[in-house]
Amino acid sequence: MTRFSDTFSRGPALVCFITAGDGDTAANLDALVEGGADVIELGMPFTDPMADGPAIQNANIRSLGKGTRTADVLQMATDFRARHPDVPLVLMGYANPMIRRGPEWFADAADRAGIDGVICVDLAPEEDEDLGPALRDKGIAPIRLATPTTDDARLPTVLDKSAGFLYYVSVAGITGKQQAAVDTIEANVARIKQHTDLPIAVGFGVRTPEQAEAIAKVADGVVVGSALVEIVAEHGEKAPEHLRALVEKLANAVHSAR
Repeated sequence: MTRFSDTFSRGPALVCFITAGDGDTAANLDALVEGGADVIELGMPFTDPMADGPAIQNANIRSLGKGTRTADVLQMATDFRARHPDVPLVLMGYANPMIRRGPEWFADAADRAGIDGVICVDLAPEEDEDLGPALRDKGIAPIRLATPTTDDARLPTVLDKSAGFLYYVSVAGITGKQQAAVDTIEANVARIKQHTDLPIAVGFGVRTPEQAEAIAKVADGVVVGSALVEIVAEHGEKAPEHLRALVEKLANAVHSAR
């Protein structure tokens, strides 16, 4: 978890997501880092990504259509860690691929791959025992999600045993083009900060440098996913150069708030 603390101590961080196995994953990941991404989220393809909009749903379908397996995702992570020893790496996905062989198996494999944190979208805090202890035993952060509907009564449960950073979902919906007003984000981030010292990264619907800059002024991190996944879909093997160009603009906008 030291990579997280080192990264967020420098100020607002840019968190970038792509789906593993969609396009040339290694080249795309390298392009994100070269563009200035501070934290990488690597999506584990799944047949029913219920929190994701059409762009990431389609990325999952493309990846699974190529035969991407959990073992392949872990190898991509292992290779990334060898190339980028200091960049925090998060696996983001759904419970079935993570726990079907047992949480200890997954935590051990993630640890050997150099994973810093795991976001399991469909595992509620009340189900922490299904995965959380195994991750924590390996020093891997279980990263939780909070939303606009997470009120003060619910928030302590979400935060309990959470680590790394808190992912604040800025809209009550799926990933994609929706975007909450910055004043709403600011109010909710300020409210959550009264309950935790964890960095708070805001995502869902962030697509432009202007949006990223505005959010970076009120939060500890900005998460961009669908806009990057769409580049992979549109440009295929030429995606890295386009990813790098957009990430450079996003990173400059986020880092300007430091």
